[in-house]
Amino acid sequence: MTGNSLRLFSLLGFEVKVDLSWLIILFLIIWSLGQGLFPMYFEGLPSTTYWVMGVFGALGLFFSITVHEFSHSLVARRFGMPIKGITLFIFGGVAEMESEPPSARSEFFMAIAGPIASVVMGVIFYLLFLGGSAAGIFPGVLGVFWYMGIINFILAGFNMIPAFPLDGGRVLRSALWSWKKNLQWATRIASYFGTGFGIFLVAVGVLNFLQGNLLTGVWLFLIGLFIQNASQASFQRVLLMKTLHGEKVRRFMKEDPTTVPPGLSIKNFMEDYVYRYHHKMFPVVDDEVNLHGCLTTRALKSVPREEWENRTVGELTNACSFNNTISPEEDAMTALSRMNKEGNSRLLVVEGDKLIGIITLKDLMKFFSMKMELEGEPPSDEEKEG
Repeated sequence: MTGNSLRLFSLLGFEVKVDLSWLIILFLIIWSLGQGLFPMYFEGLPSTTYWVMGVFGALGLFFSITVHEFSHSLVARRFGMPIKGITLFIFGGVAEMESEPPSARSEFFMAIAGPIASVVMGVIFYLLFLGGSAAGIFPGVLGVFWYMGIINFILAGFNMIPAFPLDGGRVLRSALWSWKKNLQWATRIASYFGTGFGIFLVAVGVLNFLQGNLLTGVWLFLIGLFIQNASQASFQRVLLMKTLHGEKVRRFMKEDPTTVPPGLSIKNFMEDYVYRYHHKMFPVVDDEVNLHGCLTTRALKSVPREEWENRTVGELTNACSFNNTISPEEDAMTALSRMNKEGNSRLLVVEGDKLIGIITLKDLMKFFSMKMELEGEPPSDEEKEG
C-alpha cells in the first residue's frame, strides 16, 4: 500500500477507505476489461459498449472486494475483535484489526467468512448470467454478470491459498494454533508459507517479464513482494506484542516534553515550535504543568496569516481527545494500539490534569529492535511453562 488513503463512507460502524494505489490503476482495470477481456468473449458490440462494460466491471470488482472485507469485519465484531476500518488497495482489501484474534476458533471463522462471501456472490452473478442468457437480455449486461461471477470465484480461490496473511494463511494459522496452543509458533510457521509464496510469485513475475509479458510480470512481482512483506510484518507484530506486553508506559515516556504556553502568539508559535520541531500536535500547558488542551497545526488553517501576531495559542486550543493521551500505568501495547488506531506517532502521558511526559512510536520501536538484537525472539508462554 502507498500509506495514503481516501475516506469514502461509513457503513455498519466501519469506515471504508481506498488506498491511492487503487485510484492509480482504476483506468488500467477499465481499459483491460473494455478493450481486452470483454471484446474477446463478447464479440460484435460497439466500442462504446465495451468501455461502459469496463466501467461497470471495475465498479463490480470494487463492490466484490468491499463485500469480502465486510464479511471479515462483521464476523470479527461478532467475536469481539475491534476493527479500525476497511481499506481497499491495489491487490484487494484489508480489514484493519487493532489486535490479534483472541482464539484459534475466532481466527478461523473470521478468515473463512471472506471467501465464503465471494463464493456466494460468484454463484449469484453466474446464475444471473445463465438466466439472462436464457431470457435473451442485452449482451453487455450479460458480460458484466459473467465477469462478476468469475472474478468472485477467483477472489475466493486466490485468498484461500495457505500463504499468510491471505485468508488461507489465516486458516492455516488457526489450525496450527489450535493444534499447538501457541500463537507465536503458529504465526511463525504460517509466515514461512507466506514468505515462500511471495518469493515464488516474484520469481514467476520476473520470468514473465523476461519473456515479454510485461504487464503480467510486473503485476505478479508486485503482488509477490506485497505478500512477502506483509507476511513478515505480521510475524513481527506478534513479536512486538509479546515484547511490549506487561511493560508500563512510564518506562518509555520522556519526562520533559515540548509544551506551549496558552498566551503565546500564533506567529511565535509557528516560528519557534512548528517550524522547529515539525510536530502536528502540541500540548498547551500553564506554568503549573496543568494541561489546558491540544493544539494541532490543522487548527491554524482557520486563522488568516495577517492575524497571527494578534491571536494567541489559547484561542485555538481544544480539549485533548482520549486517543491523544494515556496514563503512565497503562500497558505499552495499549499505547501502541492507540497510536495505530488514530495514526498518531506520539501520545501525551497524563496524571489527572497534569502532563508528566510523552511516549513516541519511535522510542517503542527502538526498544523492540534492541530487545530483538540482544535477546532474540522472546519465548512464548507455552515455552516458558515447558
